[in-house]
Amino acid sequence: MGVKDLPLDSGKKIAKVYESFGWISHRGKNHFALTHPEKPSTLMISIPDHKQISRTLLKTELRKAGISEEEFCRIYNGR
Repeated sequence: MGVKDLPLDSGKKIAKVYESFGWISHRGKNHFALTHPEKPSTLMISIPDHKQISRTLLKTELRKAGISEEEFCRIYNGR
């Protein structure tokens, strides 16, 4: 799976998919900061509240979160 297979969508919708994986969204002024109760407290995923999130940013944050692109797309497409 390549970067072009990842969805182009809003930060709000991308954050909702992360929540399906157990991440907790903490809404900031212009970002969604996501933490996971089973991960180190220093690990935080940051998704901007934009109309469209770049695929490269999404890929980077997925790698940090330990979520495969395939898993993410499966949940995203099942919504």
